[in-house]
Amino acid sequence: MDKFSLRRAELAAAALATLSEFGYARTSLREIAQGSGFSHGVFHYYFRDKVELITYCVREYKIACIAHYEEIAVNASSAEQVRLDFAAALAASARDDTAMHRLWYDLRNQSMFGNDFQADVAEVDGSLEQMIWRIVTAYAAFSHAEVALSRSAVYAVFDGMFQQALLGIHTGNNDAVAALQEGVWQVLPRLLDGFAPPPPPAG
Repeated sequence: MDKFSLRRAELAAAALATLSEFGYARTSLREIAQGSGFSHGVFHYYFRDKVELITYCVREYKIACIAHYEEIAVNASSAEQVRLDFAAALAASARDDTAMHRLWYDLRNQSMFGNDFQADVAEVDGSLEQMIWRIVTAYAAFSHAEVALSRSAVYAVFDGMFQQALLGIHTGNNDAVAALQEGVWQVLPRLLDGFAPPPPPAG
């Protein structure tokens, strides 16, 4: 990585705390600079505007996130390991990186009201969908079954669960992370063809 790219990465990392706390609409490039310890001029030299900075931040974070999740499918040796590791990883990410994920959803929502983020958001969203699909298809392969839903439907299931967990965390629901982990663990088998629900309790 050249010096320019290294500097951009350094500035983006410094900006994330302010961005993650206040979100896109409530944060100007000047406020980002004030919260980061770098000058406004430095940010303007390396990033054209706030849009470019935020897009860079989210893209870099999601690249790292996707690489981490893909290790689950690569390193797994059984369906149950995929199930447990994926549920635990989503829960840990929601708990440990709440602010960053909130920024992602903020950015994705903003893309519906203008063109600034649409292409970048679509690319990142597509990468996340592919990542989820690789994990679910790995689980299906270990289970000797086929996935019952389309790739986009599978992504919508987990994306919705994850966003609900973030909302719960934000509003002080102490059970949100555990509920996400349990929910993912329960949902995975239900995405496969031939899933038979357990019988109702006797009595």
